[in-house]
Amino acid sequence: MADQAVAVVTGAYRGLGLETCRQLAERGHRVLLTARREAEGRAAAEKLAADGRDVDFVALDVTDAGAVAAFAEDLKTRYGRIDVLVNNAGIFPDPSPDKPESSILAADLDVIRRGFETNTLAALHLCQCLIPLMEGRGRIVNVSSGMAQLSDMNGCCPGYRLSKTALNAVTRILADELQQTGIKINAVCPGWVRTDMGGPNATRSVEEGASGIVWAATLPDDGPSGGFFREGKAIPW
Repeated sequence: MADQAVAVVTGAYRGLGLETCRQLAERGHRVLLTARREAEGRAAAEKLAADGRDVDFVALDVTDAGAVAAFAEDLKTRYGRIDVLVNNAGIFPDPSPDKPESSILAADLDVIRRGFETNTLAALHLCQCLIPLMEGRGRIVNVSSGMAQLSDMNGCCPGYRLSKTALNAVTRILADELQQTGIKINAVCPGWVRTDMGGPNATRSVEEGASGIVWAATLPDDGPSGGFFREGKAIPW
């Protein structure tokens, strides 16, 4: 359909990203599933498409500035505009929390830089490149974490914590600068989800975790912007 909404989901070949693609496609979006791992990403998109969902794959390393700029140009040529950006791509760069090296006192600064590069700066650059394609209306979801909450900040894992806290700040800054438009941007904590990152003992299913992301990606025109949410409910910063 001519007015079909176009959604971009990064880091989406598995876990929360893949399930977000599935749920958005079920709601009628044309979904561009992006991933750095081309074989896995293509296979994931083809599986969703085989099930009748409108999903295409685009290889994208979100930390490659040139690739992101080229991706934006390609979107402009192919679709003219986009409606949804889900910044899901992310890494947990730190050693396991039970290791001494996970302490901020022993943290490798290169590990922290790597966290910022993927979890914060890549998401910011995607916003810079893709917001112009939203033509003043759209939805952006920055997938964050409860580990980013200053209100409940604990020790360990500074590469992840600091990068996600900074991502929350990016969300607030963009929301303020976009408040005169119809674009809404929010940070979402999906909760502790049973993914490769969350582990098998996590309390929430992938479907439950993705539902909060999709909620923020499909907000009505009178929905919130500049918030931090879990399960569609505001949580402390």
